Amino acid sequence: MKPQERYKKLKEHLLEENPILVEAIDEYRTLDSVAHNLALLDRNKTFTESISWWPLISILGTFSAGKSSFINEYLGQRVQDTGNQAVDDKFTVICYSKKDEVTTLPGVALDADPRFPFYNISKEIEKIDKSDRNINRYLQLKTVHSDNLKGKILIDSPGFDADVQRDATLRITSHIIDLSDLILIFFDARHPEPGAMRDTLNHLVEVAKSHTDSDKVLYILNQIDTCAKEDNLEEIIGAWQRALSQKGIVSGKFYAIYNESLAKFEDESMEERLKKKRDQDFAAIKEKMEKVRIDRAYRIVKNIETRAKEILDKLPRLEELLEQFRSRVLMVDLILLILFIALLLFLSQQLSYDLFPPVAGVVALLFIVIHFKVKRLISKQMAKKIGEEDIRRSFKYFTRWYRSALLAPGRVRNSHIVQTLENLIEKSRNYIQKLNDQFIQLNSQRDGAPES
Repeated sequence: MKPQERYKKLKEHLLEENPILVEAIDEYRTLDSVAHNLALLDRNKTFTESISWWPLISILGTFSAGKSSFINEYLGQRVQDTGNQAVDDKFTVICYSKKDEVTTLPGVALDADPRFPFYNISKEIEKIDKSDRNINRYLQLKTVHSDNLKGKILIDSPGFDADVQRDATLRITSHIIDLSDLILIFFDARHPEPGAMRDTLNHLVEVAKSHTDSDKVLYILNQIDTCAKEDNLEEIIGAWQRALSQKGIVSGKFYAIYNESLAKFEDESMEERLKKKRDQDFAAIKEKMEKVRIDRAYRIVKNIETRAKEILDKLPRLEELLEQFRSRVLMVDLILLILFIALLLFLSQQLSYDLFPPVAGVVALLFIVIHFKVKRLISKQMAKKIGEEDIRRSFKYFTRWYRSALLAPGRVRNSHIVQTLENLIEKSRNYIQKLNDQFIQLNSQRDGAPES
């Protein structure tokens, strides 16, 4: 997708789901323009691709752990099929839609939507089987009309108990976790002995441990209503926490919930106690899920400042390289010029008046050819020693054969470029203030407090 198309699509989706970020697209467009002009960014690329605009919430767990029931309850409608057996062997990406009906699309639909950072997921699949490039076997997209989905994306994983395509499932899971803002790992309270699912537990724990922020991983013991008769909820929670700690998980939040529409209680006091626990934990989970939208909005606008500063930091290094290039080219040109003049003086004494002009012209042409050959050779040798890919690309761009070596450093040392980047940094900080004001206002409206 070309940058202009991506800007357009992002704006269309943001206007509906997260309008406070629409203005930021124009700042990314300016940032891209600067980077394109400096050749620090490929012209077919955009910095809007360097960050996911919609926070990703991954929902992992075993079959029958209640993942689908939780999703349906959270969205307020039946989106995912539920059952004790495997009901889906694909990752299901769930996003917001204005249409009332739930629409299911194949995995290839994810490649054309700028909200999803799944452009390279096929490469992850190829690592398992180079002959398998069918993304539809592993991914599907569902669009749902639910306000709880605005500004965020859910990813429901297939259960980890399946033997079919397990390697591919685990690899894709690791890839998705790297992108996720929040990870919900579900366990089934009806199976209180963690040792009975040792393989599954190992898989879940390993992918969770790879996440850099432990606060973004929530462990959810689901269907605790099944513990009502034994009244041993604390024992079950303790067993799972000990099992996790033995696997190296010593941080992360642990919650206990159940689906109210499916629960049946014989003891009212037990129902009241479990319901209180369930309501508190479910509310905490929903708050965490809502907070990722806010956190991602701040990261998106902060990324403008970060990228602008990165470019500013690269300019002195690029300028230094171009100065070295100019000095080397000028030194070679000086040597060539001296030789050229000496050769002309020698030829003027050896050739007649009629022959000297055409021969001198040939010598001058030879000088020009040698100049460009040597210039290209110097550029090529210097570029090989540049480790940073973007700086190397920019250096090669400014040292092309048709560009003057004398003007190269000045093209980088441009007051307009510096001023544009500094303006972007200031605008990024202003956006953060706008976000502060708008989120404070939204919280006030949600809590029923008067607006200031």
